[in-house]
Amino acid sequence: MQYRTLGRTGVQVSTLALGAMNFGALGRTTQEDATAIVDAALDAGINLIDTADMYSQGESEEIVGRAIASRRDDIVLATKAGMPMGDERNHRGSSRRWLVTELDNSLRRLGVDHVDLYQIHRWDPTTSDEETLSALTDLQRAGKIRYFGSSTFPAHRIVQAEWAAREHHLSRYVTEQPSYSILQRGIETHVLPVTEQYGLGVLAWSPLASGWLSGAVRAGQEITTSRSAILPERFDLGIPANQARMNAVEQLAKVADDAGLTMIQLALGFVTAHRAVTSAIIGPRTIDHLCSQLAAADTVLPGDVLDAIDAIVAPGVDLAAHEKFDTPPALLDPALRRR
Repeated sequence: MQYRTLGRTGVQVSTLALGAMNFGALGRTTQEDATAIVDAALDAGINLIDTADMYSQGESEEIVGRAIASRRDDIVLATKAGMPMGDERNHRGSSRRWLVTELDNSLRRLGVDHVDLYQIHRWDPTTSDEETLSALTDLQRAGKIRYFGSSTFPAHRIVQAEWAAREHHLSRYVTEQPSYSILQRGIETHVLPVTEQYGLGVLAWSPLASGWLSGAVRAGQEITTSRSAILPERFDLGIPANQARMNAVEQLAKVADDAGLTMIQLALGFVTAHRAVTSAIIGPRTIDHLCSQLAAADTVLPGDVLDAIDAIVAPGVDLAAHEKFDTPPALLDPALRRR
């Protein structure tokens, strides 16, 4: 396992991080299986675990809490808040009122007295940066969180938050958690240059592109991944973006074979090769999934392989831009760009 410094914090984290989104009802990973996954991941050298309050509506945090109960000091523990937690209109977002309440809920579910990294799950356009950063700074000073970060923020919002922290003498975000994979490279044009400029750590989610790069999705074969059952429209080959992905996957499979790598090694090695990326978040549902992903822990892609990837999916290109969560709303809704 390799380790890198998490932004400007001085904290050392593994280049593969364990994501817990599948723990609980969403991924159907039971407590027993999740505990086995956590133990195996820690034994392999992973020391960063990432979850969120909304993963299975709190169940993931509860499962993680039980799984790490005897090993808390060995772990850099991260969670997130901001996505809806029920129908109540104020049980979401990044207001002081909600963050103070929901952090206590997360600490209770996790069974800990603090988290190492508390992340705002999505940019909240209804709340000012000053309001959010002030609440997070106070929670940090109270010892309930060590650091805080953003997740899937557009580049201009990362810059705005940095400005607001300096203007109001508040603590700053130290990490950003964006979606990044061979098939979704758009953040290379805007987000990653900004994180480098401001010294933010980057924790990349969906490095296997929702299973497209797992090796289980190939032309001429029925697509039966768990994600395809949940989001079938993302795998419908009648949609041009999905056919473009399949064409890229077939070419990437040949690159991987020629290099003596699995598709998972190629995909994870690509993400961690970018100098702005700190860790790639893997989200195994089973111990077998974890083992196949741990095989990429020490993968370092040579220059000719990275060049071959660039020739298939050009730098800065998203093959499915409509699936990105950081696209400015006016690009998706014509009414927002018309007078």
